[in-house]
Amino acid sequence: MKNYLVETIPPGSYFSRPVYLDEEFVLAAPEMRFSWDLMKAVEKWEFKTVTSGGEPRKNYTVENSGEAAFGERECIKQAEEFYKDFRESVEEFFRQAESAGEVNFNTAVETIKSSLDIIREDRRYLLRIQKNTGPGKEQNYLITHTVWSTIIALIIGMYLKLPIHRLIELGVSALFHEIGMIKLPPEIYLSNRPLSPVDRRTMLTHTLLGYNLLKSSNFPLSVCIGALEHHERENGSGYPRRLTSDKISLYSKIIAVACSYEALSSHRPHREAKDGYTGMLELLKNEGNQYNETVVQALVYSLSIYPIGLYVLLSDGKQGQVVDVNPEKPRFPVVQILGEFTPQGLNRTLETSEDGIRIERPLTWEEMGV
Repeated sequence: MKNYLVETIPPGSYFSRPVYLDEEFVLAAPEMRFSWDLMKAVEKWEFKTVTSGGEPRKNYTVENSGEAAFGERECIKQAEEFYKDFRESVEEFFRQAESAGEVNFNTAVETIKSSLDIIREDRRYLLRIQKNTGPGKEQNYLITHTVWSTIIALIIGMYLKLPIHRLIELGVSALFHEIGMIKLPPEIYLSNRPLSPVDRRTMLTHTLLGYNLLKSSNFPLSVCIGALEHHERENGSGYPRRLTSDKISLYSKIIAVACSYEALSSHRPHREAKDGYTGMLELLKNEGNQYNETVVQALVYSLSIYPIGLYVLLSDGKQGQVVDVNPEKPRFPVVQILGEFTPQGLNRTLETSEDGIRIERPLTWEEMGV
C-alpha cells in the first residue's frame, strides 16, 4: 500500500486498485473517478492522505481481469458462507437460551470478534447477498432479523469509528437484542394476523425479558442495556421506560436504527417487505425525531440512500444492482449494469450522477422475474 497526498492526485483520475481513507473505510472503487468533489470532501474531513495498492490513471483500466472476475465470485461465495455460518451460530444461541435459559458471553464475544474483519472487508458482498435471496417467506424471521441487524449495527459502528472493544460489545448486544422474544408464545411474534391489545402489551415485554436473561447470564451491564433500550426513541415515545435522547445508550441508538431499517426492508408474517430505498427514506424522514441523527447519517453513508444490494432502474432504461457507495454523494451510488460486461469480461459498473445516468427507482421483485 502507498500513501498519496490528496492535493497531488489529478482530479478525475481512476485508481487501479481501491482507495482507502483509513484501514476500515473504502473511499473509492477502481470504477469511480477520484473527482474534485471527492477531494474537497476528504479535505473537509481533515484527511491529508489516502492509501491504495494501485496508482492514479487518466482512464479506467482493469488489471488482471481474469483474476478480478474470479475474485468477485470468490468474494460473493465467501460472503454466502459467512452468512450461513453466522446464521447457524445465532440459531444455536437461541436454542441454548430456550433450552437452558442462559447464553454464554465468552462464546458470543468470540463469534463477534471473528466476524469483524469479514464484515469490514466484505460489507459490499454481504449486503448484495442479502438482497439476492428474494422476498421468501421466512420460517423464523427472528433469526434472519438478528443476523442482519447485527451486521448493519456493526457497519454503523465501524463508520462511527468505535474502538474494537466497543464494537465487540455493540455486536454482542445486537446479537441478543431480540432474545427476550423466545420467552413469548410463538403465535404472538410469528403471527400473520393483527395483534390484539393484550398481545401487543405482551410483545412489549420482550426487551425486559431479554435484559433479565442476559443479566442472569453475567453479561456486562452495557450489553444488557443495549438490548433493554433498543425500542426507546429520542423523543421519549419508545419503551419500556420512555427514555429521551440523553438517557439512551449509544449501543441502543445504533441497534434501534439497524433493527428498524432491517425490519422495514424485510418480510414479516403480517406484511410484505418494503424495498431498501423506501425503508431508508422512512428513516431519513425521522418523523417525530425518533432516531439519533448521527446514527441515521452513518447508516446512509455506509449503505447509501439506494442501499447496496438494491436492484434499480436507471435513467437510460437499463437495470442494475447497487454495489458500492459514493462517500461524497450518498444519492448517487455505484451500480453494476445487469447483463453488460467490459471488454475484459467483467461486469460493467458506473458511478451514477445528477448530470449523467441516475437511478429512476427501485425494481420490484416481479420486474426481476423473482
